[in-house]
Amino acid sequence: MAPAAPDAGRPWTWGATPAEAARRFPADDLAPGGHPMTRAVDVAAPPEVVWPWLCQLSQAPYSYDWVDNLGRRSPRDLTPGATDLREGQRMAGVFRLAAWEEGRSWTGVAGGGRVGATAATYAAEPAGPGRSRLLCRMTVAWPRPLALALAWGDLVMMRRQLLNLRDLAETRP
Repeated sequence: MAPAAPDAGRPWTWGATPAEAARRFPADDLAPGGHPMTRAVDVAAPPEVVWPWLCQLSQAPYSYDWVDNLGRRSPRDLTPGATDLREGQRMAGVFRLAAWEEGRSWTGVAGGGRVGATAATYAAEPAGPGRSRLLCRMTVAWPRPLALALAWGDLVMMRRQLLNLRDLAETRP
């Protein structure tokens, strides 16, 4: 199957290289024919330090807590057992865990009703000694006008989420 053909530029990509945006992620297969959004950030920590923070998305969304977490602050310390992933568990508030590659990535899916499925893959990938790329591909199988509206909102929220996770991985390993 050919890689997803992402729309160029914002709001579809933020921080991702052209190669990352053009790559196929597991989320693309869970929302076939969808509109892919790729977000990424550099992290001054190795993937094994970033991974537990990706799993921590089972505890809270880590974006703007006043919007996504009903004003409760996302934990600033790792929750014991958060890396013990199980199929179907809630991740990032809205996704149900569908698959994961231990120590590297997890993929979740939401929706699938009248509007269409939304899927996301979060990954921590090596980027040199002691460094990582924190990536998220969210693919929405929604009509383009709805997908575009979501892409703009997601750009703001996921940017904050990835930056928060980066900062926590760099300062609270």
